[in-house]
Amino acid sequence: MDVVGLLRRAAHAVPAAVAADGGVTTVDAREYLDHDEWETALGILVELGEAFTAEASFWDVLAQAARQMGLERTEAWCHWRRGEVLHGVIRADLQLVPPDDPGGRRTPIPGPGVLRPLWHLGDVTAVGEPELYVARLWVERASELPPGARGSVRLAPLSPTRWRRLAPGDVITMHERKPVAGTATIIQVDFPDGTG
Repeated sequence: MDVVGLLRRAAHAVPAAVAADGGVTTVDAREYLDHDEWETALGILVELGEAFTAEASFWDVLAQAARQMGLERTEAWCHWRRGEVLHGVIRADLQLVPPDDPGGRRTPIPGPGVLRPLWHLGDVTAVGEPELYVARLWVERASELPPGARGSVRLAPLSPTRWRRLAPGDVITMHERKPVAGTATIIQVDFPDGTG
């Protein structure tokens, strides 16, 4: 299916009453499509996908359109959101350790979910060592998180079931080596019923 067909299909999946921030609706997306403004229409549909409980197939269609348009970050975001539909949303406020401290990063964390650090949720092994779990990290509203910085992130755990006990306000730590690389305060946890 071509880009226009994919975007029209996605627009059709959005309930008529749904509006994104700023009041944009599928009417706006369709108008941009009619004027061959595909990237703007895609952006609106991504925003609308955040404003209602979109199914995984909605994000698949948008990812396919973004791929055909060569929009790698948007495609990656649509794949990420598809994963969240299936496995849940975990958002946190992450404070990285300063770069000169033990455990501190000297390079920025890339934004689009490529880093897979280890996380300590509070569990310990049989010998009393911290039990660490893998989760990919997506930096929200930025292309990267600089060393020592603070920002909102989304986490995609390798084993989501282990993360179900987290609640807003819980504090977890990020590890790339033995010292702590960052401290994250959970701000949102939403798991789909019966999954994880």
